[in-house]
Amino acid sequence: MEGNYGEDEEFGFARNYFIAKELGGSGKKSSRKLSDIELVDEQELRAAARSIESKHEKEIGSLLNSYKSLYPKWVFELRCGFGLLMYGFGSKKALIEDFASTALTECAVLVINGYLQSINIKQAVTAIAEALWDQLKTRRTPSGDFPKVQQPFNSRSMDDLLAFMDGSHSEKNDCFVCVVIHNIDGPGLRDSDTQQYLARVAACSHIRMVASIDHVNAPLLWDKKMVHTQFNWCWYHVPTFVPYKAEGIFYPLILAHGGTAQSAKTAAIVLQSLTPNAQSVFKVLAEHQLAHPDEEGMPVNNLYSICRERFLVSSQITLNSHLTEFKDHELIKTRRHSDGQDCLYIPLATEALEKLLQDISQ
Repeated sequence: MEGNYGEDEEFGFARNYFIAKELGGSGKKSSRKLSDIELVDEQELRAAARSIESKHEKEIGSLLNSYKSLYPKWVFELRCGFGLLMYGFGSKKALIEDFASTALTECAVLVINGYLQSINIKQAVTAIAEALWDQLKTRRTPSGDFPKVQQPFNSRSMDDLLAFMDGSHSEKNDCFVCVVIHNIDGPGLRDSDTQQYLARVAACSHIRMVASIDHVNAPLLWDKKMVHTQFNWCWYHVPTFVPYKAEGIFYPLILAHGGTAQSAKTAAIVLQSLTPNAQSVFKVLAEHQLAHPDEEGMPVNNLYSICRERFLVSSQITLNSHLTEFKDHELIKTRRHSDGQDCLYIPLATEALEKLLQDISQ
């Protein structure tokens, strides 16, 4: 009896499954598309977001105050050569800046906002070296040897800057610069080369690092050596439940009308799914747009001539198929030139277009 009951139950599940599939397939499919949604203006949406009243402010304030008891421990760990990595739900910007302003008064503090869309890592490292130089000058002793700067920091190579920050400039190794990085997993710092440089900076003897992460996959940016030897992280779960107001302002809103402001990241993902020849055709158009920023676009005939010379296309039909694919993904747009020709252009800002070319060239 028990065997028959199990078989009947299994048969019932299978029968119900096929009945549900049949009923679901017979229904009329909706013709609505995501692109049919009437998106609001971005400024209007951001204004509405700013007007939302904050909730549980008293509880959040109490939670942030409770973390102040950890400040002495954090300072001690920094002095011992560790780095501090904050994670947990909510913006940790105010917490880290409060810690830096109240507990790190004896050292120079330099802040990097990793949530920005683009960051020049060379400029950031140069600023850190200059901050260390100023710190060393204030602690100069009459008898102590003091290094002489032979060359301005902004004209030095990355290796020279890192060697300076890792040098033995004082008898006591208590002179250091604390680098605060909000969102070390942010879009401007997320590439492998930048993370390698940050790890090398953190490993310098006169540098200490305090950083925050918010992306669930942020630890995948680092290997074992970077985590345990270079960054030397002490991990702290410090949920704050504070809204990401400062960090979120630089991200495009999903429900806002983006117009031509398409992100370079999205474009790179689309391009990487296309053929190498299609990518090369796009590069020709992008390089022309960067070289001639004042022009309305690149005439189709000119694009065809260059692509034909570089053996990227064999006919106008092949080029048209690539252009159709670009237009379907909204990678390019067309506008009429003053002489009546149709010109192609990429609806991205110059900085975003340069970043896109770097991404697809890797």
